[in-house]
Order: sequence, then structure tokens, then C-alpha cells
Amino acid sequence: QVQLVESGGGLVQPGGSLRLSCAASGSIFSPNAMAWQRQVPGKQRELVARLTDGRISDYADSVKGRFTISGDNAKNTVTLQMNSLKPEDTAVYYCNMWGRGFDYWGQGTQVTVSS
Repeated sequence: QVQLVESGGGLVQPGGSLRLSCAASGSIFSPNAMAWQRQVPGKQRELVARLTDGRISDYADSVKGRFTISGDNAKNTVTLQMNSLKPEDTAVYYCNMWGRGFDYWGQGTQVTVSS
């Protein structure tokens, strides 16, 4: 059974940085894509950043130029470097990996940006 485990969330002041990490345990698999998504209570989940085929990245307009996604398909790991954080980045962040026949999610990690 595959589990995705996130780490790195926490409380940071506006303008600060955080680095989120996600690693899969259990069977090794080959995802078509790895992503970070976030959700604020009462709002729809938002795709923040996605890494396709381990090399093609794309981002939500709200985080372009501030967030960077990187990952290793072979090791089933993905990270999200978040710089110049804003209060509106406050959310629960989820790691997500998917491919043919599977769609795995982490349990979520809280990121709070506040002074």
C-alpha cells in the first residue's frame, strides 16, 4: 500500500519561505505527474504546481515566480519551495501523485502565513 507523507509546513511571517517535501512509502511506482494542491476551508481545492514526466512544470498564476516545484519520479519524491509567502497562501497543502490506474494523496500539511 502506498502512502504519501508530507513535511515542512508551519507558521511563517509574510515574505518568508518554507519548503514542503513529500515522499512515497510502500511500492515504488512511476507517476505521470506529481503536484501540490491546497485548500482553504469553504473553498475549492486549488492546483498550485504540477510536475509532468519529471521535467515539465506549471504553476497557478497566483504563485508564479514565487514557488518552485521539483521532484524525482524514480524516487517518488516531490518538493515545493515557497518564497515571498503571502497571507493568502495560508492553506492546507496536499501532495498528489497520479498515473495510469492510480491517484495518491498525502494527508496534508498546514501552512500559515501571518505576522
